[in-house]
Amino acid sequence: MDKLRAVLGGRDGNNDNRNVLQAANEASTLGWGTRLKGFLVFVVIGVVCTILGVCCLFIPKVGLILFIVFYTLGNICSLASTMFLMGPLKQLKRMCDKTRAFATIVMIWKIFALTLLFVILQVLAFACHTLFALTRDAVLKFFSMMCNMCVK
Repeated sequence: MDKLRAVLGGRDGNNDNRNVLQAANEASTLGWGTRLKGFLVFVVIGVVCTILGVCCLFIPKVGLILFIVFYTLGNICSLASTMFLMGPLKQLKRMCDKTRAFATIVMIWKIFALTLLFVILQVLAFACHTLFALTRDAVLKFFSMMCNMCVK
């Protein structure tokens, strides 16, 4: 906590060789339990915002705007949640690895057509999953009834 106070108060005399991310990473001396709680809170907020955004999509006129706001907020919270587990500097380093560079570029540059395609696919997958989960028994009964009628 003293490190955090020193950094925020500007009393850290040896920060000439460090950048802001390194100072923030060193100042975050959160315990494992606190990191886990922060991670869980941000994951829950992210999931709730994402689901809320998808639900708002079906509201006439303002639904698309609400979807964009809540869906984006949900994604930002979900991404921020992992910073609690590994720290911001380590996460940024991992995001820039050779194996993850393309995904990071797509996320940062926000390629509109690709983003729109994946959002549409995700919403369709969610809708299909929900539809099949809710109507599975009815569909099975319908097809068994149709098969029974064809056999007779």
